[in-house]
Amino acid sequence: MRNLNQDTITQAVIERFSHTPDPRLKEIMTSLVQHLHAFAREVRLTEEEWFQGIQFLTDTGHITDDKRQEFILLSDTLGLSMLTVAMNNDKPAGCTESTVFGPFFVESAPEYKNGDDVANGATGLPCQVRGTVKGLDGTPVPNARMNVWQADAEGNYDVQYADLAHAQARGVLHADDQGRFHFKTILAEAYPIPSDGPVGRMLKATANHPWRPAHLHFMIEAPGYQRLITHVFRNRDQYLDSDVVFGVRQSLVADWEQQPDGSYLLEYDFVLNPEK
Repeated sequence: MRNLNQDTITQAVIERFSHTPDPRLKEIMTSLVQHLHAFAREVRLTEEEWFQGIQFLTDTGHITDDKRQEFILLSDTLGLSMLTVAMNNDKPAGCTESTVFGPFFVESAPEYKNGDDVANGATGLPCQVRGTVKGLDGTPVPNARMNVWQADAEGNYDVQYADLAHAQARGVLHADDQGRFHFKTILAEAYPIPSDGPVGRMLKATANHPWRPAHLHFMIEAPGYQRLITHVFRNRDQYLDSDVVFGVRQSLVADWEQQPDGSYLLEYDFVLNPEK
């Protein structure tokens, strides 16, 4: 096609993708083109602004590596991650709610037994975590596989330290045959997401803070149940109502009780949704 203009180009692009053999990909590409073009028209996007957008995405790619996923941070801070989670995790009442995955999960975390210390030297006040994994009917889920990970008292995950030789404040353990689990770690503290890259510049330009409320990540898997990706948030944290990634759910907020010896205790039970 030749001599396309601002009124005719959208349909021409949609037509270009009309022979896409995968029907779902065709649906996504068609809608993407429609919405992108509508956005550009709505804000009267200038060429300079579009070049700035291209540079922003380029910078996002350049800073991303195997230890930092800036595109996930971008998705999180735009609320897109949480929107996708909400749309795809509509569970029955009583199930533990899902929330964002975050950019700091690591495959092949070290294996621990119940009662072990997954902090493994991470800085922070000592904390015991215990609870159960159950099904929606209250039946214990035996041997559920649990990935746990969190930031240290400095607000950093282990992968953010270039010279750290071993994993800290992350690990894999299994519930026992009654669905019970317990492990040692450190007290969760609020922390800012990395703000030295393009996402940080975006937050500053839009007068938004980079802070997340204190939380502990969980990914729980068991045969016959849907995988659960969630956090447990620390009650009374100042950022619960302004989480930079919009991930807080009231049902995931719990008390981390200080004990007489100065350590902390978190007790939380997880309820998994059966597979359909």
